[in-house]
Order: sequence, then structure tokens, then C-alpha cells
Amino acid sequence: MITEQQFTNIYNLHASKVHRLCLGYASGDNEIAKEWCQEAFIKVWKYRKSFKGKSSIETWIFRIAVNVCLGDLRKTKKNITVNDGLLPNNNNDDDNDDDNDNNESNIKKMYHCIDKLNEQNRALILLELENIPQTTIAETVGIAHGTLRTRLSRIRKSLLKCIKNGK
Repeated sequence: MITEQQFTNIYNLHASKVHRLCLGYASGDNEIAKEWCQEAFIKVWKYRKSFKGKSSIETWIFRIAVNVCLGDLRKTKKNITVNDGLLPNNNNDDDNDDDNDNNESNIKKMYHCIDKLNEQNRALILLELENIPQTTIAETVGIAHGTLRTRLSRIRKSLLKCIKNGK
């Protein structure tokens, strides 16, 4: 069983990654992401006795977070759009304005394209973008590591095509 001190350590270690994962599902809406992250950790605490250690604690937490995000999206059929306020707007250096505009545009396109993916592919790429080890991702979503690598490769190609073509 997870003690209060262990939970605090787990939270401090994983909260930022879980928040960013939720942010991806919320298409950059920080308020929704905070809510989902909080709900995920409430469930981690509530169900701490059910953690058997068959997977890593990180895998278990990410699975809970993905389920919270997907559950809320299904329940409310939220139509979340990319939050433009999430993106940095550094206009101090005129030489970098074109680069900043281009980067901002690409980030918006990427979120837009990620939103078009099915639920499982969205989970896979959002976990990958968090630099979660592929073995952990495979465990989290319950697929073989080789299958995961193939799917991630296809997802990346699909996102690149979407970003370039706007489709």
C-alpha cells in the first residue's frame, strides 16, 4: 500500500508529466488539464490499495490519467479547441518574429492534427511527446512493444502529413 509520504513523492515526481498529458487531451486548455490532473491523482490516492506492483507506478498513474481524460471527453462530448493563449508570444526580438510565428503556427497545427486522431492513437502520441519510455507506453495501453513502435511511426507520418497539408 502507498503511504501518504510515498504519495507525496509520487505526486511531486509525476504531476507535471500527467498535467502535460492532460493538456494534450484538452488541446491546450490549462483549466481542463488541471482539473483532469487533479482528478487523476485523487483516483491514485483513492485506489492506492489496489496497486499490486505488476507494472510500474508510472504506468499505473498514466493509465488512470488517460482514463480520466477519455472518460470526461466521452461523458460530456466536450468540443475542445486549441487554446491560443497556451503558445508563447515573444515579440521582443524583431529578427525572430517570423520564426516565432512559424513555430506558433506549427504547434497549433500539431494540436489540431492530434485532435483528429482516434482516442488510442492520441494517447500513444501524447505519451510519446512526454518522452515516456516506449515500454511504459506499451504497458499503459496494453499492446506489444513492437506494435507500439509501428503505430507510433504511422502516427508520426500521419501527423507530419496533416501539419504540412493542413488535413
